[in-house]
Amino acid sequence: MNCLAAPVSERFHNALAYASQLHATQARKGTEIPYISHLMAVAAIVMEACGTEDEAIAALLHDAAEDQGGLPRLADIRSRFGSTVGDIVEHCSDTFEKPKPPWEARKSAYHERLRGADASTLLVSIADKLHNARATLHDLQTSGPAVWERFSAPRERTLWNYRTLLEIYRSGADDSRRQPLVRQLRATLDEIEAIR
Repeated sequence: MNCLAAPVSERFHNALAYASQLHATQARKGTEIPYISHLMAVAAIVMEACGTEDEAIAALLHDAAEDQGGLPRLADIRSRFGSTVGDIVEHCSDTFEKPKPPWEARKSAYHERLRGADASTLLVSIADKLHNARATLHDLQTSGPAVWERFSAPRERTLWNYRTLLEIYRSGADDSRRQPLVRQLRATLDEIEAIR
């Protein structure tokens, strides 16, 4: 797959600064790794899959509304970065409710929303889950099964969530950019499941 070579615009740089400020005090769950590392990794996966600038910006901001201000934050994202970015962020968000609904109900509702999602939303969503799965695999390889204690659900339900998402990504809106990521996510999940 050949992507068109083009520099990112000022919008992308503004989105990176915006995301960095919003998530400045957050760390990755159970670690001291700055949360912005995840957002940059998801954006990199999107860009390397020939994503558009709007998709890359949405990747940087995919957790902003969910974790940093709900619907008012989503409205601000739409105002700053446009409706395409806002729509992707909205559709990639688990919930805007505080406190969050129970984990399993939230994940099932997210699965149902993704079943009808457009290609851009699916690309950003799989990039997010791929990076999370890679981080989980790394942590399992270095720290062992105790890593599962960081999660909101036990190992089996977490893997159910990933496998359900994998099927949605595999069969969702046609987009050849996503298929290599589907294969990478499947392989990563296979490795995770092999670690007991």
